[in-house]
Formats: sequence, C-alpha cells, structure tokens
Amino acid sequence: MDEAPARLRGKASWLINKTSLHAHRLRSEALAPVDAHGYHFAVLAALEEGEPASQADLSRRTGIDRSDMVEMVNELVDHGFVVRMPDQADRRRNVITMTATGRRRLAQLDDLLTQAQGELLAPLSAAERKQLLALLGRVLAYHAERSG
Repeated sequence: MDEAPARLRGKASWLINKTSLHAHRLRSEALAPVDAHGYHFAVLAALEEGEPASQADLSRRTGIDRSDMVEMVNELVDHGFVVRMPDQADRRRNVITMTATGRRRLAQLDDLLTQAQGELLAPLSAAERKQLLALLGRVLAYHAERSG
C-alpha cells in the first residue's frame, strides 16, 4: 500500500475497495474447507431471523440476485440445510425453511466467519472494530435509502 500514490490512499473509496479484496479472500479461505460460500451464510442467517421465506423475499433481504438465489437454495436443499415446499397460501411460490442441520451449519459458518473477521480487523481494538462497523453501517444505510 505504501507504493500507492498518496492521493489514492486518501480516498475512502479506494481504501474500502482494497480492504474489500482482503475481506473476500479471507471469507473464501475460511469457508472453502467446509465447501461453503458467503451466500450460504447470508441465506441461512436471513432464514434464522424470519423463516420461512420465499426465494424472492430472501433475494431482497440478502441482496442476492434472484437468479443466483435459485442456485444457492438448490445447493442448500441438496445438503439438507433447507427445505423448499409450496406455499400453502399461494401455490405459485415456494417457501424455504431452515432445517436443524441448517441451524448447525449456520453456527459453524458463523464461527468460521467470526475468525476471518478477527483476522481482517486484527489491527483494530474492540472499540475501534465496533466504531468501524457502526460507521460503515451508516454509510451503507444512507446510500441504500437514496438508491431506493
């Protein structure tokens, strides 16, 4: 990073982008040994907070594109982490529900990602980590509200 021009190092967008590359690498490295992806964690976490849900609802809640959501749900179904059943109120849509195996998988992925987050944020104190998360959350909320 010291080789990057000072003007770049002084731009939040550049710093966030470069940090994001490390975050993605650490997440992938943490999840690869258990044949998982970040999307798996996102879907299972969304289901834990408000199950059952349609694939469209999960797509909106996680920010995962609908076409990718179908593939993610198929993978989770194949591994027994979720079940897909017709919605009793609207047979045109499916409802996704997390299984007990899925809850155990979510806990496993959460532990792995917590370790990866620790590595990513290693130079920060606990208070600084909390502050960084709060600030990034505010920036994200602001832009999410403005974009619709």
